[in-house]
Order: sequence, then structure tokens, then C-alpha cells
Amino acid sequence: MSKASRLLTTQVIETFMMAGNATLTLKSEKTGVHFTYRVRASEDGKVSFVSLMNGPDNEKNYSYLGTIRDGIFAHGAKSKIGADAPSAKAFTWFHNHLKSSTVPAQLQVWHEGRCGRCGRKLTHPESIERGIGPECAGLLG
Repeated sequence: MSKASRLLTTQVIETFMMAGNATLTLKSEKTGVHFTYRVRASEDGKVSFVSLMNGPDNEKNYSYLGTIRDGIFAHGAKSKIGADAPSAKAFTWFHNHLKSSTVPAQLQVWHEGRCGRCGRKLTHPESIERGIGPECAGLLG
């Protein structure tokens, strides 16, 4: 059975998020508000596309939010989600903290029980903890 798990360190979070096929949820401990994002690498791996889950189907209902290129998140000019939307501001805030190697105490970062690289269901406790399966962990280094 696939199990969601909280990602705890900046290194684990960044490795998971940038693995190429990650779905992560950010949750505020203060307000309880949460947003789910999908981060997918381009075919050449030079850019990652960030999308926001915005509907009931957690496999299909995503809208483009922006890109991560050279470690910098940029809100997409063609995004239908405004840069001032709470979901866009939350991802920008999160990414800025991640780049400065901090995860605020009031922020929870979760993965949904699938490998951040290949999307396969995770079953091994260590894999669940890091969000990356053993084969993909070997490929990522």
C-alpha cells in the first residue's frame, strides 16, 4: 500500500521536488491551508514546470503555475493563476526558503507515496521517508 509521508529536511525536499516527476503538498500548521503542486522536468532536464492542483481529480486537474530554471522559480506569464493568488505566493515563499536551506517550522511538506522521479508506488520505509525509490535514488546519486 502506498503511503504519504512528510519530508523533513531541505536536502530531502529539494531532491524529491527536482527528481523529475514529483507531486508535493505544502500545508501551513498555523492555518491548516494546503496546496498541492506537481513539478515535472522537461525532456532535456534544463527546466522544471510547476503546476497547481485545482480540481477534484488529483491526476488530471493541474494548472500551469511557472518554471524552475537554474534553481530559480519564476511565475509563468501564461499562467492562469495570478502571481498574487495565495497558491502562487505560497509556492514562491516555499521555494525562496528552500533555496536558503530553511524550512519554516510552521510549514509541512508532504509527498503522496510515489517516487518523485518515476512515479512508482513506494513501499520500503527508507524510500517512503525520502520520496525516492531505491533504483531512482541510485540514478540520482
